[in-house]
Amino acid sequence: QVQLVQSGGGLVQAGGSLRLSCAASGSILSINAMGWYRQAPGKQRDLVAIVTSGGNTNYQDSVKGRFTISRDIAKNTVYLQMNSLKPEDTAVYYCNVVVTLVTSIREYWGQGTQVTVSS
Repeated sequence: QVQLVQSGGGLVQAGGSLRLSCAASGSILSINAMGWYRQAPGKQRDLVAIVTSGGNTNYQDSVKGRFTISRDIAKNTVYLQMNSLKPEDTAVYYCNVVVTLVTSIREYWGQGTQVTVSS
């Protein structure tokens, strides 16, 4: 079993910054990809940023140049540095991890953390 623990988030004024983190633990042989998704009220959950095992990154167009995803391989932790935040970034942010276990490849979700950007 794999556990994800998210931290960070909160309330910030427009133009401010926040940092999210997500630590994975458990019987992990390797991590295939780590990413962040967000879901605003009444909307679907969308990919914000992802980093693969090879270090390649991909971002949603609306956050390019403002958000940075990074990882600490030794700690099985992924971070999302969010700068120049806008009110439209307000959402619940979820960590997502795809891992290789002993007998399978599985996907796990963090518990979600609220990010609120005031105008």
